[in-house]
Amino acid sequence: MEKTQQFIGQNKDKFVSELFDLLRIPSVSADPAFQNDVKACAEHLAKHFKQIGLDEVAIYPTAGHPIVYAEKILDSALPTVLVYGHYDVQPADPLELWHSPAFEPVIKTTEIHPEGAIFARGACDDKGQFFMHVKALEAMLKSQELPCNVKLMIEGEEEIGSPNLAIFVKENKTKLKADIILVSDTGMLANDVPSITTGLRGLSYVEVEVTGPNRDLHSGLYGGCVANPINILTQMIASLHDENNHITIPGFYDKVQELTPADRAEMAKAPYSESAYCQALDIKETHGEAGYSTMERGSIRPTLDVNGIWGGYTGEGAKTVIASKAFAKISMRLVPDQDPVEITKLFQDHFEKIAPNSVRVKVLPHHGGEPVVTPTDSFAYDAAARAYEQTFGKRPIPVRSGGSIPIIAMFEQELGLKTILMGFGLDSDAIHSPNEHYGLFNFYKGIETIPYFFKNFSQQ
Repeated sequence: MEKTQQFIGQNKDKFVSELFDLLRIPSVSADPAFQNDVKACAEHLAKHFKQIGLDEVAIYPTAGHPIVYAEKILDSALPTVLVYGHYDVQPADPLELWHSPAFEPVIKTTEIHPEGAIFARGACDDKGQFFMHVKALEAMLKSQELPCNVKLMIEGEEEIGSPNLAIFVKENKTKLKADIILVSDTGMLANDVPSITTGLRGLSYVEVEVTGPNRDLHSGLYGGCVANPINILTQMIASLHDENNHITIPGFYDKVQELTPADRAEMAKAPYSESAYCQALDIKETHGEAGYSTMERGSIRPTLDVNGIWGGYTGEGAKTVIASKAFAKISMRLVPDQDPVEITKLFQDHFEKIAPNSVRVKVLPHHGGEPVVTPTDSFAYDAAARAYEQTFGKRPIPVRSGGSIPIIAMFEQELGLKTILMGFGLDSDAIHSPNEHYGLFNFYKGIETIPYFFKNFSQQ
């Protein structure tokens, strides 16, 4: 990979400039107002894939946003790596909290990124990360050092639950045939502590609606006489955890896969500072399920969190009103062997049961996903670990992530393929938040590391 690494070193500024062009496109999948921008982003990628020498470049329409596919098949006898990523991004709101415009990328230095970081929506999640693969492929192609076949599948709906990806995968199993799937949509522990994600939590996401009277009421005339849906909703939500922050839904923990003391001890070897964690978040202490460390709570334990809650009057000044309705969005992160459909049903049954007769409750299930654990004793994992060794100078630590990528389990079910999660982001990169950013060190290091995975994997 000497020529490949030389090409990378000579083209770093060009790579960043091309990433900036991609980041300027506001490909927000959740908001219909950005539909044309999402389409434009897909077209931009397809054009770029052709420019770097990939073949069979195509934009596949779906019932929602399109999927961009490309490949480079050198020899059917060689191994094939399928790279997945997503070009859609989260909404940039609240815009007023950004220190620079969300879709006008800039480079700024930070304490964690003294060499500079790219600030923009999608910089880390996931444009900056999947673009590392595109640039690594370009480098291998230009240097004539691509050692195996490669296929790219970049979708535009990951941030809204990938509702059409499974349909595309089922209809294109032959096209997507490969030996391994490679994804960079996760992170690592620190710039000097490389790690590979070996587990992801599953997800059950619901929206709840509590209805009281048939209209908003004057709080003086009716206060104390009818149920206030906001009061009731907050009481119901509060009851979902006990004094030990244990989730109170009957049956919720029945299938939770408990790690052995040895496994937990191995997890504890990863570098971690409780004080640094609190300082980074400007909190006095952590909070969570009793009996587990902060790292365990964020990876191997299930959770239930309110992601949004609203109702009544929230404008300027005062309006004395008892709202007719109150709403909340709730996510539950799941661990092996919890089933998202089963957990959603358990939540719905319990939430409806604890509602008093003075209100009516609706539970609307949204998207979900299965938890995933990837093996660390496979040839593919070893190929990735050796790639990190070649660029970081040390063996990466296997870690379980608290996040969810529901399509990973779907890939295994439909394509029969395992996935290697080579993420280069950091927890501090503010993904999904204002001022999302991605370190130049991380961007370049990913481009440098990925070719070694291809080389190592091709030696099987």
